[in-house]
Amino acid sequence: MTATTPRVAHGTSLTPRAHPDGMPAPAWVERVVDRSRDIDPSWFSRFLPPRQDVRMSGVLLLFGPGPGGEESLVLIERSHTLRSHAGQVAFPGGRVDPEDADVVAAALREAVEEISLDVSGVEVVGALPALYLPVSDNAVTPVVAWWERPAPVHVGHPDEVARVLSVPLDYLVEPAHRHTVVAPTGWRGPAWELGDGLLLWGFTAGIVDKVLDLAGLALPWDQERTEPVPERFLGRRS
Repeated sequence: MTATTPRVAHGTSLTPRAHPDGMPAPAWVERVVDRSRDIDPSWFSRFLPPRQDVRMSGVLLLFGPGPGGEESLVLIERSHTLRSHAGQVAFPGGRVDPEDADVVAAALREAVEEISLDVSGVEVVGALPALYLPVSDNAVTPVVAWWERPAPVHVGHPDEVARVLSVPLDYLVEPAHRHTVVAPTGWRGPAWELGDGLLLWGFTAGIVDKVLDLAGLALPWDQERTEPVPERFLGRRS
C-alpha cells in the first residue's frame, strides 16, 4: 500500500463524510453509464441471459464519499454462515421480488435490508447490461448510483452480511493492489486484496474492473501477477 492511498474501511457500521449541501455525481459516474450503452454486452461477460423468463436480480454499485471523504465504492462481506458464497465480498443487492417494480427497485430494497441504506440520499444514474450467472440461472443487472447525501450505514441482517466495506477509488486503481486469481479449473479473473482477510474477486471484481475502464480511471496493471483462489472460496464464486 502506498503512503498516499487511503485504506479500505470496514465494520458492522460505517459513517461516510457528508457534505452539508450534498455532492453532485462526478463526471466519471455519468461516463460509466453513457459509455456502456455503446458497448456490446459481451464485453462485460461471455455469459448473457439466454431467455426472457430467467430469474432477475439487481445489485447496487453505490459510489460516494467514504469515512474520510474520498470517493469510494460501498461493498459488503457476506456472512460466513451462509450456505453459498460465504465470506465473499459482494455488492448489496438480490433477486427481484413480486412487489419490486424493476431491478433498480430490487437493488435499492436489498440495500435497505442489508446495510440500512437511506435511499433518499441516493441518485440512481443508470444500469449496465444484465449479466448471466449460469450456476444460479440468474440474470444480474448492475445499477450504478451516486451517494449524493450519504448517511451512516450498518449491517441490517447479520445472518446475511458480516461487514460493510468502503473501498476508496484510489485504492482500486492503484496497480500495486491488483492481481489475477486462478482457479484449479483454469478460470482466471481480476482480484484485489482488501486487507483483513477480504478478497474482491469473481463476478463482483469483474464488474468493478469493467466499471473502472468505462470511467476512464483504470491504470495499466500486471495481469500476469497471479495468485491461486484461496482454499476457502474454492467451489464458490462471488
